[in-house]
Amino acid sequence: MTHTHDLTAVRLAAAIRSRDLSPVDVTDHYLDRVDRLNEQVGAYVTVTAELAREQARAAEKAVMDASDPALLPPLLGVPVPIKDLNLTEGVRTTLGSEVFTDLTGFADDNVVVRLREAGSIMLGKTNTPEFGLPCYTENGVSAPARTPWDLTRSAGGSSGGAAAAVAAGLAPVAQGSDGGGSIRIPSSVCGLFGLKPTRGRISHGPIVPDLFGLATDGPIARTVADAALLLDVMTGSRPGDLYLAPPQAAGSTYLSAVERPPGRLRIARSAKPVVPGAEVHPDCLAAYEAASVLLEELGHEVVELPDVFTPDLLPQFETLWSVMATLTPVDPSQEDRLQPLTRWLRERGDATRAPELIASLAALQAALRAAMPLMNEYDAVLHPTLAQPPAPIGHFHDQDPAENFRRQTHFTPFTALYNVSGQPAVSLPLHWTDAGLPIGVMLAGRLGAEDVLLSLSAQLEEARPWIDRRPALWTA
Repeated sequence: MTHTHDLTAVRLAAAIRSRDLSPVDVTDHYLDRVDRLNEQVGAYVTVTAELAREQARAAEKAVMDASDPALLPPLLGVPVPIKDLNLTEGVRTTLGSEVFTDLTGFADDNVVVRLREAGSIMLGKTNTPEFGLPCYTENGVSAPARTPWDLTRSAGGSSGGAAAAVAAGLAPVAQGSDGGGSIRIPSSVCGLFGLKPTRGRISHGPIVPDLFGLATDGPIARTVADAALLLDVMTGSRPGDLYLAPPQAAGSTYLSAVERPPGRLRIARSAKPVVPGAEVHPDCLAAYEAASVLLEELGHEVVELPDVFTPDLLPQFETLWSVMATLTPVDPSQEDRLQPLTRWLRERGDATRAPELIASLAALQAALRAAMPLMNEYDAVLHPTLAQPPAPIGHFHDQDPAENFRRQTHFTPFTALYNVSGQPAVSLPLHWTDAGLPIGVMLAGRLGAEDVLLSLSAQLEEARPWIDRRPALWTA
C-alpha cells in the first residue's frame, strides 16, 4: 500500500498539479503524522497547523482555478518545514534557545520568501541547537532531535530537526542551513541526501549577517531530484548580499541536471582528517571505500587527493566560529540562560581582538589561494561525511564545553573545509552498518558546479538506490 509520505516531493508536486492529490489532504496527512510521531523524534519545535491548512486551502483553490497547470508554482501544495534559525514573520522562532522561546518572527528570511512564492506549505519550524552552533540538536527548548534509525542516537545538527522530519516521514523535504556541516551531518546520520550549495548561491539575508561566508541555506531530501527541485526554488541573490555565486548555465535548472549523465569525471579522494587526533571509524571507512569502488565501476577516474589543507587551519576556523557565536544579540541579564557550550564559545569570541580575527581570515584566505588551483584539477572530491557513526544522545551535550567541542571536531573533521572554501558539497546515503545505521559519504565540487554534483549524485543513486531503505518508524 502506498501512503502519501511514500511519494517524493517531485511526485507530490506533479500529483497536485494534475489534481490527483488534494493539497488539503496532503497537509492533513503530514500534520497527523507530526501529531503522532514528533514526540519520538523531536523534529519540530513549533507546529503551525492552522497556517498550514490555510495555505493548503489556498493552494487547492489555485489548482482548481488554473487554466494551465504547467504555470502553477513548482512546489504548490508541497509541505516544506523551515529550520528554527530562520525568521518567519508572525511565527514563533526560538533560535534553539531558552532566551528566545517567546520570540515571534518580525520578518521573513529571503529563503522563506522564495519557498512561499513557490507555493510550499509550512508545517512548522524544525528543531535546532542553540544558535545552530553544535553538530547535534539538543537544547533547552524541546526534546532532542533523534535519528529515526535508532531513537537512542542524535539526528545530528544543526539541521537535526529538519533531517529527522524527512527521515521519519513527517515532511517530504526540508530547508536546512550549513555553516560547518549542518546539512551534511544530519543527512548522513538520518540516511538522507543533503546539499550545501556554493557560497552566495542562496541569499542569506536580510536579518542575519553572513560576514564570513561560512553559512548557507540548502535542501535536505530523500532523493537527488527532490533536492534539485528545492535548490531551484531557493536559489537567488538579493541586493546587499555580500557573496554572489557563479551563475547557472543559461536556461538550465538543477532538476534538469539530475537527468543528464555526468560523463567520465576525474575524482580525487581522501579519508585523512585535517583535525589532529581524529580517527575514522571502520564503518565510515567502509562506506568511503565502497563509494570509491562504485565510482570506478561507473567509469570515473579515482585518484588520491594531495594534502591540500593542513591542521593549522583548525584554530583559524575555531576563531571564526567563536566570533560567530557572539553575533546573536543577547541581553546581558539573560546570558546565564544560554547553554554552557554557547557561553563558552561567546566568551572566546568576546575575548578575540580585531587583529586576531583579521589574521585568522587572512590565514584561511592564504590557504585557499594555495589549495584551490589543486582542487580545481578534479571534478569532485570524495571524503567520508563523518568520522564516526551516529552518536548517542548526550555524547556531546553532557560534557563540559571544552570536551564537548573537542568531540565535535573529531566527529566532523571533513565537512567544515568546504564552508571555508565556499565549494558545494553533498552527503549521499550509500551505506548502512550491520546494525542498520546509515553512514554517508561526501562529494565536493568546484565552485558553482552544483549541476555536476547533482548529475553525479543521481548516477550513484541509480546505481545503488536508497529510496526503499526506511526506518521502522516510517510505517507507523
